[in-house]
Amino acid sequence: MTLYIIAAIVISIALGYITKINIGLFAIVFSYLIGCFGMELSAYEVIELWPLKIFFVIFAVTLFYNFPLANGALEKLCSHLIYKCRHFPALLPLVIFFVATIVAGLGAGYYTVLATMAPMILLLAKRTNLNIIIATLSVNYGALAGANFVTSQSGVIFRELMRGAGVANDNTFTYALGIFTATFLMPIVVLGIYSIINAKNSRIAIQTVMPEPLDSKQKKSIMLIFIMMAVVLIVPILNLLIPNVETIQFLNARIDIGFIALFFALVSLILKLGDEKVVIALIPWNTLIMICGVGMLISLGVEIGVVYELTEWLSTNVPIWMIPILVFIISAIMSVFASTLGVVAPTLFPMVPALAVASGLNPLLLFICIVMGAQSSSISPFSSGGSLILGASQVHIDKNQLLNTLLFKAVPLGIVVGLLAIFVIQLLF
Repeated sequence: MTLYIIAAIVISIALGYITKINIGLFAIVFSYLIGCFGMELSAYEVIELWPLKIFFVIFAVTLFYNFPLANGALEKLCSHLIYKCRHFPALLPLVIFFVATIVAGLGAGYYTVLATMAPMILLLAKRTNLNIIIATLSVNYGALAGANFVTSQSGVIFRELMRGAGVANDNTFTYALGIFTATFLMPIVVLGIYSIINAKNSRIAIQTVMPEPLDSKQKKSIMLIFIMMAVVLIVPILNLLIPNVETIQFLNARIDIGFIALFFALVSLILKLGDEKVVIALIPWNTLIMICGVGMLISLGVEIGVVYELTEWLSTNVPIWMIPILVFIISAIMSVFASTLGVVAPTLFPMVPALAVASGLNPLLLFICIVMGAQSSSISPFSSGGSLILGASQVHIDKNQLLNTLLFKAVPLGIVVGLLAIFVIQLLF
């Protein structure tokens, strides 16, 4: 059955890639076939494997963040941030990175930031002679780092996946914050070094016309985002700084980002900050189906001990110092063809707690290796990030040339930089 589960995951990814049909749908069908006919479970028991908590949280959080997307608040904020930095040509890669990080961190998420910013960044690179590899890596790194923030889309999903793997709630916050910190600092070092080396060759022609100011609805949306982030973050941070305080522990146990996001979504509807039908239509249903479908298949694997077997093999056949590197490489290879949120994280996160116990490695290190490995190759044109950048290329940009640039230059560079970062991070643990 272990081989069947592993084969089902591989075949689901392959079929999804070949047919362009959502991988999650194939995973759901395989869950039914293996669960009911291979493991003799009832259909109801297979349905119960649907990760309802993850579904609810992603639905609620994206519903709220869709208001500033629908009314144009985040897109306009992005234009203002780039305009503010128009006089710093040498720092353009870092400017792109920070703008993408801020917008993604405010809730736009990885896919939305790339879809929104990629056309602008590719055109900007053309006008300013910025290296296309650096330009695409800058916006990709920023979208990833911002989305990894604990209250943004990827950070929320990571916490729920950790919780599903058996990690304590307080630890999920710490680990998610650690992932964000690692994926935020690493690009700053890389892009900073490039900016210093390339300072003499840089020139810029960013738009000199100031973007239109945010209107009343857009200002209210941005304000609600900051209020929600404060509500979600303050109590867990206080619980870490001032442990064993009964009131704080009581509140921390009941702070749920899903319900809080729904509350603020309701406030947004009452304030008429966006059209309800448009906001609901913007929910990333494809991502939800992919994550939850693969989650069902992974849950079957947990039932029969696939995670335990993989963990045992890694801990007994691989030198301990090599485990983080191997985990990074496995994640990077998977992410060339598959989504970090939909496939890589749901597949590999469940083995972290057991692998940490068996090897003595810090769970945070392993979580960072998985995420950084997956995100090092997420710019592949066969993965979600690279395909969005490729789709955003304008008429004046050769798509075939851009595809080769992403696949044969940006991906290898991202993996090498990620590996170097993992070597440095290992020294800290």
